[in-house]
Amino acid sequence: MSVAVGIQDEHERTMAFAEVALAQIKSLRQGAMPRNYEIWYVYATGYNAALNQVINETLARNGKLSDSDLEQIYDSYLSHGRTTDRIDKIGARVVNEIDDVMTLITDTLGVTASFGDNLQGASHKLSLSDDRDQVKAIVERLVTSTREMQSANSALEERLSKSKLEINNLQVSLEAIRAESLTDPLTGLGNRKHFDRAIGEAVRHAATTSEPLSLLMLDIDHFKSFNDNYGHLTGDQVLRLVGLSLKQSIKGQDITARYGGEEFAVVLPNTPLRQAIIVADNIRRMVMSKELKKKSTGEILGRVTLSAGVSALRPNEDCDALIDRADGCLYAAKRNGRNRVICETDPEFLGIDQIQVA
Repeated sequence: MSVAVGIQDEHERTMAFAEVALAQIKSLRQGAMPRNYEIWYVYATGYNAALNQVINETLARNGKLSDSDLEQIYDSYLSHGRTTDRIDKIGARVVNEIDDVMTLITDTLGVTASFGDNLQGASHKLSLSDDRDQVKAIVERLVTSTREMQSANSALEERLSKSKLEINNLQVSLEAIRAESLTDPLTGLGNRKHFDRAIGEAVRHAATTSEPLSLLMLDIDHFKSFNDNYGHLTGDQVLRLVGLSLKQSIKGQDITARYGGEEFAVVLPNTPLRQAIIVADNIRRMVMSKELKKKSTGEILGRVTLSAGVSALRPNEDCDALIDRADGCLYAAKRNGRNRVICETDPEFLGIDQIQVA
């Protein structure tokens, strides 16, 4: 009876969490997609305090959660746990594989020791024996021991070969998980985590080598209107289009990432400001050259445009200052009509910069 009551209580409790999640999705007019449901279900349980805190703070500040907010929350507080679980499972398989091999090695060492004892004993007996039948029996035992030794060595060799293959496969899986954890699934570009790592390494390298380093921050103009007028699927199509354009525009050691929502970043190692401006404008032109078509109806939705800000690393500067200046340039591009590139030496940015400092 108590088990039945416990199951009933658990059912009611989880259903209550589900109702809270659906109510939140409905009240905030969000898409009822699995990602959003999972966020609000976890929110309802209260098990992830950090997730609840960031949701409460964002709602208090903005009164709503945008799609980019939800994506960032999911990436930061939920998807990481899945990645960790998968890594832990692979780690456990490697440990089990090593344990199995060590057991087999121990058994083989036992056979080897026994074989050594047999050899020593046989040698002693042969030195004392002059009976032909007795010598024959000793030799036959040695042959049997040798075969056992060969069999144990063959089994160990085969097992080691299989283990090597298994561990190599697990290593490939780990690399795939690592790559997945650093990749934005929608655009195939690096995600924010990848960007944070990449720009940190790039700044350190530039400081060490005194090579130039530039940063592009790009934002899709009027992206919200695409979502509002045509739905999130069309918005996703816009993001993919920009992602593809970035991939086609960069080369070598350049690094692209989806910075968050409709904002993108490009890290350009060993690239001075003037050259970075050209790269940014090439990206802007490439995106604008492509017509957006609604897949379901074939309707032409127009062209997508980008605003871009460009900054270059200064001596003894850290990542945050470089990013802030590129963001300021991006803001200036938005303020001055969008669909343009503004760098840190342009008067449009310098005017804003002076106002902010003042």
